[in-house]
Amino acid sequence: MPQECELSIITINYNGLTDTCTLIETIPFNDNLEVIVVDNASKNNEADVIENRFPQVKVIKSEKNLGFAGGNNLGIIAAQGKYLFFINNDTIFKEFNVQSLIDRLESSPDIAVVSPKIRFAWGNHPIQFTGYTPLSKITVRNQAIGFGEEDLGQYNTAHPTPYAHGAAMLIKREAIDKVGIMPECFFLYYEELDWSMMFTRAGYQIWYEPLCTIYHKESQATGQNSPLRTYYIVRNRLLLVKRNWLGITKYLSYAYLLGVVSTRDIIKNAITGKWDMLKATLRGIRDFLTYSTLKS
Repeated sequence: MPQECELSIITINYNGLTDTCTLIETIPFNDNLEVIVVDNASKNNEADVIENRFPQVKVIKSEKNLGFAGGNNLGIIAAQGKYLFFINNDTIFKEFNVQSLIDRLESSPDIAVVSPKIRFAWGNHPIQFTGYTPLSKITVRNQAIGFGEEDLGQYNTAHPTPYAHGAAMLIKREAIDKVGIMPECFFLYYEELDWSMMFTRAGYQIWYEPLCTIYHKESQATGQNSPLRTYYIVRNRLLLVKRNWLGITKYLSYAYLLGVVSTRDIIKNAITGKWDMLKATLRGIRDFLTYSTLKS
């Protein structure tokens, strides 16, 4: 398909009409930019509302919730841009400095992905992301650099990062064509880390670029456990190891995640009577072990 614009902005809407509309209102439309909203089977005809309110937006209606990866992949198919900017619907721009991300991508043929500085939208806008540390090969944990800190310019130097941030990542279309679309087996959580590893294995670099900042409405409470989050974290952390770790390291990580982390959580939830959380942990382990769809 011939490319008809420079930049495609892709966001997923799932029962998030207010946030999605607020994001769109912060985007300055022009002839070199298209905005694609993939509606993941929201209730109350939210796709139609967006389509009517913003006729310049390309709205894709999915008949079922395809998850983060599946929804974004629908956007990839529809996108006509040279660069694809995947951004959460609960973010906003205060200054639309996406050109700095494009400039970073174009600074080297080896750079395929770049994420901006991400600050929280509340309070004095503390930092959420200025790059990542590498994942531990055993615990599968890492840190977002600068998380929770006041932004005093201490992270205003661009640098490579092992992973892009799923809330905002600009990617060269040609790199996606080479590496492949986002892995849909995760559905929710860890898919952007796995995709980042796919780009890295293909020889590409991922960068953090502070000249562009987005503001994320995600609150500190988001990290609190829920059965849904627990299920996907348990299942997908194991799946990430299965798809990316090799040799003895893979089995040492399995041993830690199953023998230490999951066992600890099962005992703790049983003692405290959190049966929904206990069931979510067990289902996550069961589905990882038994579902053939997770082997891809």
